[in-house]
Order: sequence, then C-alpha cells, then structure tokens
Amino acid sequence: MELASSDQMIDHAGTVLTSRLRLVFASAFGALLEWYDFYIYAALAGNLSVLFFAQGNSTIAFLSSLATFGVGFLVRPIGALFFGRLGDTIGRKYTFLMTIVLMGAATIGVGVLPSYAQIGVAAPILLVLLRLLQGFALGGEVGGAATYLAEHAPPKRRGLYTSSLQTTATLGLLLAIAVVAVIRMSLSPEAFQQWGWRVPFLISGFLLIVSLRLRLKLAESPTFQKLESEGHLSAAPIARSLGRWENVKLILIMLFSSASGIGVIFGTGHFFSMFFLQYTLKLPPNLVSLYFAIALVCAVPFYFIFGGLSDRIGRKWIMMIGCLLFSASVLPIFGGLTHFGNPALEHFRRTTPVVVHASQCHGWINLGAQSECDRVRSFLTTTGVVYRVEPPSSAVVSVTVGSVSLPGHDIPAITRGLQQAGWSNHADPARINAAGVVVLMWILVLFLTMIYGPAAAFMVELFPADVRYTSLSLPFHVGAGWFGGMLPLVVAALGAASGDIYFGLWYPVGVSAVSFIIGALAMPETLRMDINRYTPASTRRL
Repeated sequence: MELASSDQMIDHAGTVLTSRLRLVFASAFGALLEWYDFYIYAALAGNLSVLFFAQGNSTIAFLSSLATFGVGFLVRPIGALFFGRLGDTIGRKYTFLMTIVLMGAATIGVGVLPSYAQIGVAAPILLVLLRLLQGFALGGEVGGAATYLAEHAPPKRRGLYTSSLQTTATLGLLLAIAVVAVIRMSLSPEAFQQWGWRVPFLISGFLLIVSLRLRLKLAESPTFQKLESEGHLSAAPIARSLGRWENVKLILIMLFSSASGIGVIFGTGHFFSMFFLQYTLKLPPNLVSLYFAIALVCAVPFYFIFGGLSDRIGRKWIMMIGCLLFSASVLPIFGGLTHFGNPALEHFRRTTPVVVHASQCHGWINLGAQSECDRVRSFLTTTGVVYRVEPPSSAVVSVTVGSVSLPGHDIPAITRGLQQAGWSNHADPARINAAGVVVLMWILVLFLTMIYGPAAAFMVELFPADVRYTSLSLPFHVGAGWFGGMLPLVVAALGAASGDIYFGLWYPVGVSAVSFIIGALAMPETLRMDINRYTPASTRRL
C-alpha cells in the first residue's frame, strides 16, 4: 500500500509539473508573439522610413519612422486601463485572449499596407493607426500575462516562473531579427525592399493561430476564481485603483522606480544600440543583427538567474542595482561601441573639428520647412561626426572640415570634404572588433535582465488582487512606454540638436539614476506579500 501511495504521489507530482510547464509555455508563447509583432517594426525601421514617408531628407524620414515606432508606446497606458478594467472584472484569461487577437490583426494589416508611392500621405497615416492599435493591445498583454502566470505560480518560485515571461520581450526581438535576417539573405536587396519586407508581418498570422489554440485550453487564474466566488471582485477597478491614496502611492512609486528604469534600460539596450551601430557607426545591417542576436541569446539565461535569485533574497535590490550599474556605465559602453565598431570614426571625431558657420541655427532641427543650416545639420547628424555651430563671417552658410571651408548648400562637396579628411560612409569590416561589440551589447541587455527578470513577480505582489491587472498595467506602460518607447527618438533628436551623438544618452542616464534613488528610498520589498489579499471594504473609497 505504501508503495502504491508513493507511486500515486509521484504521478500526481508529475501531472502538476506537466500542467505548470504547459501553463508557462502557453502564457509565454502568447507574450512572445505580441513582442514579435511589436518589434518587427523596429527591425525594419530603416526600410519603412523609405516606404512610408516622403523622401528628400534621410534624417527626417528616419526620425519620422522612429516617431511612428514611438507612438505605439504612447498609447499603451490607454490599453492598460481599458484591458486592465476587463481583466479585473471578467477575468485574466479572456482579456489577454482579446489582446493577442488585436495585436495579430494590426500586424497583418501592416504587412498588406500600400506604400507612400502607391497611396501618398494615406500610407503614413494608416501606418500610425496600426501602430496605435498594436500599442493599445500590448497595453493589455503584459499586465494580463504577468498577473495570470504569477497567480498560478508556486509562492516560493514565483520569481523564477514569471521570469520565463520576461524572456519573451528579448526572445520576441530575437525572433524578429532572425526572421528579417533570413528573408534578407534569401532575397536581393531590390526584392526585399519591394515586397520581402511584408513577409515578417504576415508570418504573424500563423503564430497567432498557434497561440490562440494554446491559450484557449488554459483555465482561469485561481486567485480570480477565489475573488469571484467570495464576492470580492470590483465593479469599478479603475476608480478603486485610483481612488485610494494607498494604491496611488504604490502606482507612483512603481512608475518612477522600476517602470521608468525598465523603460530606459529596455529602450537603450534593445533599440537604440541597434540604431546606433547601423545608422551612426555604419555597420552592415546583417552584422548588427548577428552581433545583437548573439548578445540576446547569451543574456536570456540571466532572466531565470535573477528571477530565481529574487525568490531567495528579494526583488528590490536586484532591480535597483541594475538601474545603478546601467546609469554609471551607459556612456562608456557607447564610447566602447564606437571604439570597437568603427575606430576610424572614433579617430575622426577626436582629430578633425567640424564647424557649421551659420546664424540663428541652434537647438532643435526643424522637421518642417528647413533652413539651409538645418539641412546641413541633418546631414552631419547621419555621419556620426561631432560638430559645433558658430556665427558666420558672411550671410552664407558654410562648413569647415579641419581647415577646409566648404559651401553649406553643397552636400556632395561636404561629403567629399569629410572623406578626404578620413571619414567613411561605412565601417571597415576588417577593423571591426566583433567580440568587443558583442560583449558590450550583452552587458546592456544584462542590466535589463537584472531589473526585468524579477519585475513581473514584483508588480503582481505589489497590488491587491481585485485591482491588480489595472494597477500594475498603468504605471508599467507609462514608464516602459513613455520613458522607454520614445527613447530612440529623444536620444537621436538630442544628438542632432547638440551636434554630438553621445549627448542624447544623458536622457537614459538621468532617468535610470532617478529610478535608483526613488526605488532605494521608497520601493517596498514584496517577496513575502500575500498575492491573494484584496482591498478591504472599509478602505475602498477615499
């Protein structure tokens, strides 16, 4: 009898483990799809800037493309409130089924969208609308998946289980890069630009079907079922979430500590580093994708390491140390990327002064009706050189490269002057230190694993169960969406305005430093908090 009982216990344990693994896989695969859908745009930003925006100024077209990428992040808090309310009232499962269908439909829509050459200004307008729809859907996915999985996870392994979900952001980007790279290598540049770029978007349809089949088989969260059976569900989770100072205080703490830190570390390590290597340092796109893919693969295990470690020593200080290390090292890391990726550009920047001689030509570059000075600065920004603006000796705009003066209206002449001084419009493959580039990109993503690995468990534990979906989704998407989503555009625009490609990096440095300070002083440790707690009836309103 004892032997039979032991066998039954072993069978039961095996069934529980299989069920949990299936749960983790289904939750993570759906999240992976949504991140893949969202990141395909980033992987193809250069191509889309040509296809969907008016040409004539490559810097403005590229900044417009980055802005379109960013609007998807800006709308995420609206999706967070909309789907957060549904998740706290009708259930976690059905809500994040809606988000994945919406995301998939928007992504397929981009894949069939006519270009600017075909339908004119309607093309960028429709592209922006589809990006808004993607961001709206993603606003409901992250909070839903994190809440659902954490509420199923064993209490002593919640950080480890939910860290699997956090890997999907990196794996989604990796999948997007891999799919784009394979299609690029399979087609000529002309064919890829003409129709091949659509394929990565259309692949999302197949992934959507697989994800739906997996998620439809999942059961509702046990915590939500308990709330429902005991009559503790909220009919107005937004009002309950924002109507109590105790909850609002937690939202603000999360926003200005972990969420904003995640946003800028995410945006720098996952997006701006790629843009920097490809468009500033002029490394070949396929090499950039390869280096980044290697860095991502090497970083993925650390999500599990830091998530599991947070189950033992706590969430707070792992996350905050990640913010501090990032803030202290991001500027040297990007200097190192220039050193290893394009040493000729590094030497040029150090030895060759570039001066734009023009009056009333400081600050932001005008993206509308551009002056001659704005056009020169736009061009110089794309070269990666450092330049300054000085008053002219005449009314004519001119550019000095070293000791050679060139007419400001003649971009080809400025290009030749830069080349004669030692600048090149591409990085020399023979001088690229691949190992150095990969290690530095890996370090940037490693910082993300420190703060993002324990983040899902931290967010779920921070808020009461009856307003959890709403409460955690809002600050996460304001922080990650607004602070991080607009980061490539903000950093690039600051660099263009200042004449120095590194100047814009003070934005993520400053935000992550503030995140560390606020987190260290105000963020609670959530490791021992009961995730089944709910808002007491006596305190549900102010």
